[in-house]
Amino acid sequence: MARRTLSGFRRILFLTVGTLLLSFEMLLIFNAEAALTGRILIAGYGPELPVIQDLTKAYERLHPGTAIDLEWDTTVRAVHLVKTGEAQIAVTDQSDPALMATQIAWDGIAVIVNFANPIREVSSAQVRGLFSAQITNWSELDGAATKVEVIPRTAPNNLTPGFQSSLLLMERIAASGMPVRLDQKVLSLVSGRDATVSYISLAAALRAQEDGISIRILTIDQVEPGEATVKNGRYRLRRPVLMLTATHPDPLTESFLAFVRSIDGQQLLRPMFVPLDPSIPAVVPSNVQRSEHSAPAS
Repeated sequence: MARRTLSGFRRILFLTVGTLLLSFEMLLIFNAEAALTGRILIAGYGPELPVIQDLTKAYERLHPGTAIDLEWDTTVRAVHLVKTGEAQIAVTDQSDPALMATQIAWDGIAVIVNFANPIREVSSAQVRGLFSAQITNWSELDGAATKVEVIPRTAPNNLTPGFQSSLLLMERIAASGMPVRLDQKVLSLVSGRDATVSYISLAAALRAQEDGISIRILTIDQVEPGEATVKNGRYRLRRPVLMLTATHPDPLTESFLAFVRSIDGQQLLRPMFVPLDPSIPAVVPSNVQRSEHSAPAS
C-alpha cells in the first residue's frame, strides 16, 4: 500500500512539474508576443517606397497589435530622424558610422539607350566616359555620328550615389538637360530620342522592356545584367539597399528586420530588387557597415 502511495505521489509530482514547465513556457511565449506590440516609424525618400509598404502591411498582418508608420518624401532627412530617435529605421544605400546598417537587398542599375541605338555592349570605362563628357559622340563607340545626350538623375532618388560608387565615377555627371527624378519620365525621354543615355533601376528597366517600351539595356564588361549576376557581383553596377537603425534597436524593430530578411520578406522585395542569397559569396560593398545583425553580402 505504501509503494502504491509513493508511486502515485511521484506521478502527481511529475504531472505538477510538467504543468509548471508548460505554464512557464507559455508565459515566455506570451511575454515575447507582448513585446511585439507598439509602433515604429520608417523614414526614407527613394524609390523603395512600394516594396516597403508591402513589407509593413505583411508584417502587421502577422503581428496584430503592431503598427509601422512611414514618413517618405524627398525632403525627409531619414538618417537624422533615426539619430534623434524620431524614427527607428532609415531606408538608404549609404551607411553611417553612428548607426547599424542591415542590408536587405541589392538594386541592379541598368544603363539604358534608345532601342534604335546600335550600341549593345560597353565597358565600365566607356560608361564613365559617357557620363563624364569624355565621350561626347556615339561614333566614338562605333555608333551613329550623333552627339551623346546624357539624361541625369536627381540625387534624392538613391540611384545616383550607388551608380557613381559602383563605377568609381568621381567626376560630376555630365548633363544635357535638367536632372530627372521619376523613372517614367526617364523612360519616356530615352525611348523618344535616339541619342539619349541614362540609368535606372534594373527591375524597372526589365519591366519597361516587357511592356514594349523602346529601350535597350546595355551589357557592361561582357556581363549581362540580371538577378544572378547582380547577386554574385559579376555585374558591377549595383547598390546595396540598407536599413539603418540604432546600434541596439528595440525588439519590434529587430523583429521587423528579421522578417524583411526572411524568405517571405525577400519574396516581397523581388518585384523591385534582387533578394539576398547568402549561399553566393561576394565582396562586401565598401559603403556597407558590417555588424552582427547585417546580412552577409551576396
